[in-house]
Amino acid sequence: MTVNSQDDAKFLAYAVELSRKKMHEGTGGPFGAVIVRDGKILAEGWNEVTTSNDPTAHAEVSAIRRACTAVGNFSLKGATIYSSCEPCPMCLASVYWARLDRLVFANSRDQAAAIGFDDAAIYEEVGKPISDRSIPTLHLPLPDAEAVFQEWTLKEDKVPY
Repeated sequence: MTVNSQDDAKFLAYAVELSRKKMHEGTGGPFGAVIVRDGKILAEGWNEVTTSNDPTAHAEVSAIRRACTAVGNFSLKGATIYSSCEPCPMCLASVYWARLDRLVFANSRDQAAAIGFDDAAIYEEVGKPISDRSIPTLHLPLPDAEAVFQEWTLKEDKVPY
């Protein structure tokens, strides 16, 4: 993958402008994201949490969903995601699951925290042992659940991801 700083600046500015536009349209918070492969925009996303009543409808997740639909694949290898802000833990995990090659962002998570979008507690929770998390969590192993995993390992027509 060839990295071009002029392209990075151009597509990042586009993501920022998208965040501004959608914020002023009232779709949600001030966040935008654009996914680009081979110099072409595959999809854009913006924060739609409050308009869709979906707490997972962050800009990056929305862009990833649209890009995967556009290319007909769950993998976005070879693509870069440009985000107006450093992704939250959910969005960062989504970037990895989508197998994006690069992430370029403008505002930092500290800047987001300063305007009321503080995800530090979530970053901290992820690293804690289950017993120490703020949401009570119970690990209740079931033989049937393990059996499903065993069936997956034997499934000949599975699509690994």
